[in-house]
Amino acid sequence: MNPDNKILYDFDLTEKVSNILSSDFWVCKDFTQWMMPSLSDPVKFTSNVSIFLKNGEIEADIDLINIKLQSPCILNIRSGQILQIKYFSVDFQCSFIVMSKRFIDNLFLLLKDNRAYGVACRNSIIPINSEITRRFESFYSHIDDIFRDKDNPSGYQTMVLAISSFFFEIAYKCFVPQLEHKLRNNNRISDRFLSLVQEHFKKERFLDFYATQLEISPKHLSRTMKATTGFTAVEWIERYVILEAKVMLKSTNLSIQQISDELNFPSQSFFGKYFKKNVGISPKEFRNS
Repeated sequence: MNPDNKILYDFDLTEKVSNILSSDFWVCKDFTQWMMPSLSDPVKFTSNVSIFLKNGEIEADIDLINIKLQSPCILNIRSGQILQIKYFSVDFQCSFIVMSKRFIDNLFLLLKDNRAYGVACRNSIIPINSEITRRFESFYSHIDDIFRDKDNPSGYQTMVLAISSFFFEIAYKCFVPQLEHKLRNNNRISDRFLSLVQEHFKKERFLDFYATQLEISPKHLSRTMKATTGFTAVEWIERYVILEAKVMLKSTNLSIQQISDELNFPSQSFFGKYFKKNVGISPKEFRNS
């Protein structure tokens, strides 16, 4: 809790990731490929991050969905999502802001009635019209100035209002074209299935559950997913389970038994066989690799 409503960003070095993630917000105006760590393992985000890709290209998986970004665009990563970087170009350059749940909630109070904000919350990738790219660059310079002004007793409120004002004035223009597109694709079976899997994969690994929720046959569901995504419905469920297991094995101190329990396997032995079948090595071997 923060009863005085004071800004939380008391740290000195960008390397102090734990401090960044416990802050209300954190801004980086210029981030290049030279600052990018060499990442191969998936990383689970504990805060919300909005990235403005200014130059270059990047390819990554977000919750197992492959994305390819071409500047200029916005990439929104929500708390709880898993990112695995595959490639970024040598001219890669971005700005980003890290936002706590409290900060997002306060933005929501100001922007919730704007239809474009709903699109912003639901979409991970938003192209930016080249005509307003400079306005985004100016915006990040502006919020970077606010962020660095540690003497401002109203820094938190200033940042919330600066972001909401920019959305109402400029940013909403990027999201309006997505409204119609979202309405056209909202009922696609593949989209609905993946949303269900994201919500239930820890407890539900059988196809019948998802087919019942979608009111279609398991065969039709699997055939549709294979045709639209290249993977069967069962393969998607397995991919989510294994990705979550990999993240917990690499980034937590949970025992293999605890991870097995968290993923609702009947036993550690069953979890080990499931993991080895999909990955090729045991959970212990993967953790130590």
